[in-house]
Amino acid sequence: MTEAATAPAPSGARLTVTLLGVAQIVSWGSSYYLLAVLAGPIAADTGWPLAWVVAGGSIGLLVSGVVAPFVGRMIDGFGGRPTMAAGSLLIGAGLTGVGAAPNLAFYLLSWAVLGAGMGAGLYDAAFSTLGRIFGSSARRAITNVTLFGGFASTVCWPLSAFAVEHLGWRGACFAYAAVHVLVMAPTLFVLLPREDRKPPPYPSAAANCDAASLSKDRTAFLTLAAILIVNGAIQTTISVHLLTVLQGQGMSLAAAVAIGALIGPSQVGARVVEMLVGDRLHPTATLLCAGVLVAMGMALLALGAAPSAVAIVLYAAGNGVWSIARGTAPLALFGPERYPVVMGRLAAPNLVAQAGAPFIAGISLASFGASTVLFVLATAAAANVILAAFLARASTRWR
Repeated sequence: MTEAATAPAPSGARLTVTLLGVAQIVSWGSSYYLLAVLAGPIAADTGWPLAWVVAGGSIGLLVSGVVAPFVGRMIDGFGGRPTMAAGSLLIGAGLTGVGAAPNLAFYLLSWAVLGAGMGAGLYDAAFSTLGRIFGSSARRAITNVTLFGGFASTVCWPLSAFAVEHLGWRGACFAYAAVHVLVMAPTLFVLLPREDRKPPPYPSAAANCDAASLSKDRTAFLTLAAILIVNGAIQTTISVHLLTVLQGQGMSLAAAVAIGALIGPSQVGARVVEMLVGDRLHPTATLLCAGVLVAMGMALLALGAAPSAVAIVLYAAGNGVWSIARGTAPLALFGPERYPVVMGRLAAPNLVAQAGAPFIAGISLASFGASTVLFVLATAAAANVILAAFLARASTRWR
């Protein structure tokens, strides 16, 4: 059976993308973005230290990184339909535990369960699923799913705030858990396309396992892994500490919040542009463009050479495109037949870096100040541009 024979019809493709897009909004909003709204109420109600409440999210990211290679193998062997449905069940179980937590230890353990669900339910698993369904033509589907995902905080932060006001933070967790267990898990399991037990060989991929081919694969994997790790660390550091950094530069809290609000629209706008013109570029070139935008934003923010709003828009636009490129570049470099396993292996160190970076940055902010932290982040972003340029140049020789 060929790849074209396994791809869903256009109407089925639209359903698949819409379903996974909605799943990303719900999954990101009830896990990664949850504590932005609930951390304060949890700490105030329980008396647990706010730092430990927030640490739940870091534990979730850490666990999601640990399980990512296993999730990739599961999608490779059994498909995304049962794997992503199981991810929703795990997120629901973790949220139930968080909402019912009688003490801090139980709360943190529940975040570990939630993190396992994140590993099987967020972008990396969704991209791997799209790769299994659409093969080498998954790029447009990946872009469209990220357009949905870009609205996760926009949709779920107000919903979370409304639920906390009317149900309390525990009730908010239970409500999200019910959505995952009763709606998302069965819907994903029933409506996602069934896939072959094992994906067929990609017709254009040569069965070439000589030393040169293996060396190219190893170089591409290590370079891409390094790029994703560095950008993941930058992204989570900014997402957690942006307001602190901007206030450290002398900005008022209200102004910092207003500038931070530009991130979401800038990310979605950049993804729309990528959807319209991205097919003209190889995914590694798109990765390079994303890296340049992030580096420009970080450099302008560190140097104070432009209004902070301009710097944040550039940075956010780069991250918006990056979300797409980190799904499409591995597909182009390694082919759809290895894509789920490669995505799992790439996700593991990236998510671990995302879990640890905000903690290290918090210590650095307290010890050295915002300017030093911004300089380090800008330097790391510039190094990423060099790595991305190397990968884009090398990929033209490998094609």
